[in-house]
Amino acid sequence: MHPELLSLLETAEQRYLEPKEIELYRRHAASLNRRLQTYELLREQETNIFQAIADGLVKILPNESEQNLERCLKYWLLIVRYSATAMLINDLSYLQNRLQDWVKGFLETYETYQIDVQIYELLMQESTNHLSPDDLRLLEPVFQKAKDLIIPTETGNS
Repeated sequence: MHPELLSLLETAEQRYLEPKEIELYRRHAASLNRRLQTYELLREQETNIFQAIADGLVKILPNESEQNLERCLKYWLLIVRYSATAMLINDLSYLQNRLQDWVKGFLETYETYQIDVQIYELLMQESTNHLSPDDLRLLEPVFQKAKDLIIPTETGNS
């Protein structure tokens, strides 16, 4: 649950919420339905999106081992699912907590920078093909956060 909303609920245990606090809660509740619709649509389109990503990877990186591509696709599938949950609960720290530890170890072990870059680019492209602009507005911040955690921005890694 979003930390600010959690704080409001804790406050409500001690006293009635002020009008400004109620309005904040209302905005959060109103946006929850939209976020839930986006979550469900992403869940429904996951197979289509990832099949297109897999097909694109084979074309873009024909010399990459099938094992590396499959491994990266599997962990990006988890990353997208964590991202969807973070979007649903409106909490980027959830995503950071889930990805920060295991991603670092994975990247150090397998050195998959080029594959990760391509998957991210294909994910954004396929998301545009399968989701509405409103859905993308909700998902882009979490996808960007995942990218920031997974793909180093150092120029020496290209």
